[in-house]
Amino acid sequence: MSEPQLVSAAVADDLMRRAAGALAARGIGEGDRVVFALGNSTALLCAIAGALRSGIVAVPLNPSLLPHERDALVADADAALVVDTPDALAALLEGEPAAELAPVPRCRPMHYTSGTTGRPKGVWSGVLSDADAGALFAEEVDQWSLDGDDTHLVVSPLYHSAPLRFAIATLLTGGDVVVLPRFDVRLVARAIAEHRPTTAFMVPAHLQRLFALGDDALPALDSFRLLLHAGAPCPPELKLAAIDAFGVDVVWEFYGSTEGQFTVCSSAEWLDRPGTVGRARAHRALTVDAGDGTIWCRVPPYARFSYWRDDDKTEHAWRGDAFSVGDMGRLDGDGYLWLDGRRDDLVISGGVNVYPIEVEQALMTFPGVDDVAVFGVVDERWGQRVCAAVVTTGGVDTAALLAHVRAQLAPYKVPKDVYVVDELPHTSTGKVRRSAIAGILGL
Repeated sequence: MSEPQLVSAAVADDLMRRAAGALAARGIGEGDRVVFALGNSTALLCAIAGALRSGIVAVPLNPSLLPHERDALVADADAALVVDTPDALAALLEGEPAAELAPVPRCRPMHYTSGTTGRPKGVWSGVLSDADAGALFAEEVDQWSLDGDDTHLVVSPLYHSAPLRFAIATLLTGGDVVVLPRFDVRLVARAIAEHRPTTAFMVPAHLQRLFALGDDALPALDSFRLLLHAGAPCPPELKLAAIDAFGVDVVWEFYGSTEGQFTVCSSAEWLDRPGTVGRARAHRALTVDAGDGTIWCRVPPYARFSYWRDDDKTEHAWRGDAFSVGDMGRLDGDGYLWLDGRRDDLVISGGVNVYPIEVEQALMTFPGVDDVAVFGVVDERWGQRVCAAVVTTGGVDTAALLAHVRAQLAPYKVPKDVYVVDELPHTSTGKVRRSAIAGILGL
């Protein structure tokens, strides 16, 4: 697919039923995991939704992962099936007979996230009861007032949680969905002009590139009633540009993670309190630890999760009915949240999480590298770009070093810049202060 694809709710429902029927015919049932490792398409969207509505847990993976990276996740998920070619996907959608499906997803996808450990972990919610599945779906629909008049534009990869969640919810409330094969700003502009979407989710890097087209190439944006952004901090000047272009009532921000959702924020609230990411969304409550500012979010039973086959990590994430992903922030007296920093080690580049420890492990296997730290630097295009500081006693060929990393990791994880330094900054306990490196280097 090289062009935008539109799918209606009626067509999508038929494809979902066929996919579920094909999975059932293969003996795959409730609670089983099916890996989907493909680029964006309406076919992928419908196959994943069909699995979820039948209680089969879809495991969406980035198709650009190198074979050994993907194979490790497939093995960890104990996948009953891997769908990673267009032919395999097409075979699912030709399933006969079509299956009967629940009206809403009976489970959440199992997305993999590494936290700050560099070791990917599946975010697992299992198969929900009918009541919990209905409540989880209703919360999303009610939060954004989704209905059959909506046309949702997908510009981000469907292996990410937010784009997949919004697209499925739109289809199941009777709306249409337009899926782009990849983010290409001119393709985005064309899709907006031709399909007149009412809703879309973008990360700040997408907005930056859209506005960089200039007024002459920017399409009319008056079809939108809802433009959501999240995934990375949004620079104030970019936020103001989005509000000016789309409208103050249209642009909303939310703060969340693969594990769960924390806040929502209208533009009016942000203008009154610049920099806030809003207040707790419905059915949730926020607290911030007095000591280190760790943010905790109390959630209803239907929003609970665990880390797949990792009881220790799960226990660490929960405190009663509240969870944390380790982000730091502060609350004002009215319950508005400000983020003081994402997880210290995390680099968010183009809305995609890059975990420094994984990149550092690849860098450390290159001859001549004595010590290394991977960190993010503010970048107008990507939000942040991945960089590395390397300590070496005998010198290192940085071009060869990066080629070495490219052979081990997906392209989005490879540092854009390498800086050779005499030493790395450390805390009193010996931990590398990644957040301080950019400032020390004057970046």
